[in-house]
Amino acid sequence: MSKGFAQLPFVHNEEVLGYAAGSAERAELQAAYKKMFNEVMEVPQYIGSERVTTGEKLPICPPHDHQHVVGYYYKGNKQDVQKAIDAALAARPAWSNLSWENRAAIFLKAADLIAGPYRAKLNAATMIGQSKNAMQAEIDAACEMIDFLRYNVEFMTQIYGDQPISGDGVWNRVEYRPLEGFTFAITPFNFTAIAGNLASCMAMMGNVVVWRPSDKQLLAANVLMEIFQKAGLPDGVINMIIAGGQETAETCTSHPDFAGLHFTGSTAVFKDLWKRIASHIDTHKTYPRIVGETGGKDFVMVHKSACPTEVAVALVRGAFEYQGQKCSAASRAYIPSNLWEQVNEKMQAMLKEIKMGSPEDFSNFVNAVIDKVSFKNITGYIDRAKASSDAEIIAGGTYDDSKGYFVTPTVILASNPHYESMVEEIFGPVLSIYVYDENKYEETLALVDQTSEYALTGSIFSKDRYATDIAFKALENAAGNFYINDKPTGAVVGQQPFGGARASGTNDKAGSSMNLLRWVSVRTIKETFVPAKDYKYPFLEK
Repeated sequence: MSKGFAQLPFVHNEEVLGYAAGSAERAELQAAYKKMFNEVMEVPQYIGSERVTTGEKLPICPPHDHQHVVGYYYKGNKQDVQKAIDAALAARPAWSNLSWENRAAIFLKAADLIAGPYRAKLNAATMIGQSKNAMQAEIDAACEMIDFLRYNVEFMTQIYGDQPISGDGVWNRVEYRPLEGFTFAITPFNFTAIAGNLASCMAMMGNVVVWRPSDKQLLAANVLMEIFQKAGLPDGVINMIIAGGQETAETCTSHPDFAGLHFTGSTAVFKDLWKRIASHIDTHKTYPRIVGETGGKDFVMVHKSACPTEVAVALVRGAFEYQGQKCSAASRAYIPSNLWEQVNEKMQAMLKEIKMGSPEDFSNFVNAVIDKVSFKNITGYIDRAKASSDAEIIAGGTYDDSKGYFVTPTVILASNPHYESMVEEIFGPVLSIYVYDENKYEETLALVDQTSEYALTGSIFSKDRYATDIAFKALENAAGNFYINDKPTGAVVGQQPFGGARASGTNDKAGSSMNLLRWVSVRTIKETFVPAKDYKYPFLEK
């Protein structure tokens, strides 16, 4: 494949299917959901060429029906983690030496498999295991995963094509080598595409991977491994393990050949991992790359010139799609006093229409939160708001975990802008609002900037361009993804590279070449065609 410069197929964002009543895709997805919901799947660990089962078999239950078992997974141990590292390192020589065209072909095929024969299966697994409605599953498991695979191939070729200039008699070039050792991916429950991308993008650049998905996302993770294998990914390149988080992290980060961490999850866990890596720095053969996207307390800032309807729609969609379990979800909003009555009226009308229940019923906009731990955390904020003199629940506030972990979309009106729900990450369907004096816009911008330790996403709604520019500058460091007159969610691969700073992570921008550059080590090559034959320079002449 190295005897020509291969041109890639045209890359574009995958079309989002609508799943309208009577459509073929809706019928196919409903059939896939019903089949998967009523069968019992077993999820092994994938280590090299083996499908590893263990003596510890744990149930997989949908968050919206937590007594119903749809499958089992086999929990691994420290020895399994070590075997996965060994399998990755054994696969590394052949994989790292494979031409980029062959690696690209595997992941382009995986994208086409998801777009075609595996679309319904991967979406259904996401709907059942992670309690996503059809649209949220489609934009995540299908479209975003496809986009990651296709655009990352495009970004990879752009990186390889970025070459230095050469002077007379010299040829300068660089090669983008895989990292020396193995890489480690830790992925969250909330996005199938994040899980698939964190492992696959490192592999695409020639690295070998130990992947530890969330045990709340295993139905879809298992389908992803099936797709990767169907696409021709060699054994040992991506090894999926399901051991305990602590023992997996310690075994991987303390290994001499540990070369990089790709992480999405909580800020606290990421900080712990960073400390672990630092404590083993004298053991590592190279300085490990550390890339992480963590928490968020994402804001919607509204100027007095904004359209109340547009603001209300952004709040409802931004805060309550996928039950607010997006790193980018709108979690706090600042509404000017002149617009509050209209925004609230329109928002309340929309919330009264929203239905909640199983994703099997396509009329449900809201489904269940992920598990009992999350349910208790979210409802704790709701209960404390009910008892607080600094806050008032003006919508929702009810919950029920008798069958599934259901929390109604809840809006807290805070009289204190530093009330806990305005400051702390909740990761659930809770939106906190502070109404500010419409004439204190710039003071409120400072409040938005200083309130949270996070800086992931945020948005400004304004019809006044001067006001927009003031916010743009005042909130320069408050969000890695900044939206103007839009909700702070829904970043698209290749269009809005995603990531934030401060306590929200390293801002290495998934969905762009910036992220892929973290997974290569550059070697510069200078070739001189006619070398010098005398050490003397002209200035030495008398």
